[in-house]
Amino acid sequence: MTDQERLAAFEAFADDMRAELADINARMEELRAQNKVKTATYRQLFAARITLKDIDRRLSDHGL
Repeated sequence: MTDQERLAAFEAFADDMRAELADINARMEELRAQNKVKTATYRQLFAARITLKDIDRRLSDHGL
């Protein structure tokens, strides 16, 4: 794999991860609007959001 292919793969990963983060935020907002913030689904989404935010921060720190 060339350096350009590796960079393209990392950029694709970053785009996919950010899209998933946006989807999770939207789903959490829907649950919040329904006052379902104590549900297992909301808590699972919350945990996933924290993980994805950390990955996003790390990618941003490296210019991706």
